[in-house]
This record gives sequence, C-alpha cells and structure tokens, in this order.
Amino acid sequence: MSPAARHAQAVDCARRVKLMAFDVDGVLTDGSLIYSDEGIELKAFNTLDGLGLKLLQQAGISVAIITGRRAPCVELRAQDLAIPYLFQGVHDKLEVMRTLLDEVGLGLSEAGYMGDDLVDLPVMTACAFSATPSDGQAIVRQHARLTTTRGGGRGAVREACEFILAAQDKLAAAWAPFLPKDRQ
Repeated sequence: MSPAARHAQAVDCARRVKLMAFDVDGVLTDGSLIYSDEGIELKAFNTLDGLGLKLLQQAGISVAIITGRRAPCVELRAQDLAIPYLFQGVHDKLEVMRTLLDEVGLGLSEAGYMGDDLVDLPVMTACAFSATPSDGQAIVRQHARLTTTRGGGRGAVREACEFILAAQDKLAAAWAPFLPKDRQ
C-alpha cells in the first residue's frame, strides 16, 4: 500500500473513534523504568501528551489507559488528567477493551488503541484505529494505522490525539480557546 493510501485509510479509521485507549510504558512514557532506593517505581510523563488527552476528552472522545504493569504513579497521572477508565496489571488487553466497550455501549469499530510492543498487537489489530510511536517495535509499526513521528513519552500521544481530532474535523475547535481571536 502506498504511503498516501495508508494515510487515507488511517484518517478514515480515525474518523470513527469514540473511545481511544493508551498503553503506558513506551507510549505515555519513553519506556524507562526508574526505581528509587526505596523501591518506588517512577515514570516521566510528557505534558504535551497530557494536553492531547484533555483535548480528546473535551471533543467528546472517551479516553482510557490499559496497561500491563501496575504503578501508583500511573493512577496519579490518570487522576490528574481526569481519565475515568484506568486498567492496570492487565494480561489480556483485548478482553479488557471489549468489556469496557460493552460497558459504554460502543463496538471495536468505534475504538482505537495506541501501543508499542507485541502485547499490544491483539487489541490494536481488533480496533478500528491503532497508533504507535516512532520507536514502537517494527512489527507493531507494520500493523498500526498510524506511526507517529515522535517517540513514546516525547509527544507521540499528542500527535495521535491531534491526528484523530483532525480526522474528525475537530482540531481547529480544540485549538481555538488557545489562539488569539484574530487568528482563529
């Protein structure tokens, strides 16, 4: 498939997204695991990504986090961003996605997932839209509808959020509150 056809297909799939879920390590973070001397796990989250998630929510798109690891700092980040759907310690991300979609009355054709590694592929390929950071694993990049130009934890989530908003013709409205009135 040509790059232009692949892009058009990604846009078409992103138009249908009503719920977008994200992995944490390698997506919302750069994938590094940092432990304090006390054994506390630390992660660095990018503020660009945080605003992207808020823009999605403000545009009426539900946001979820579905991750295999469990860390208190992820719960704090989800609370900070008012993300209502947080699933940690998940072994079968697709099963959790299906359960969540049933709960909110949506189908896989209205869902998207952003992941970066093999464990994310089942849910990514089941959803209508999928994205991966530029530094996601090669096999994941092959199967993702969108590969961002930015890496995990470095604005990749923001890029995916803005891609979805643009596909749904909601990006200008999302940006409008931040722009001077004469430049909207």
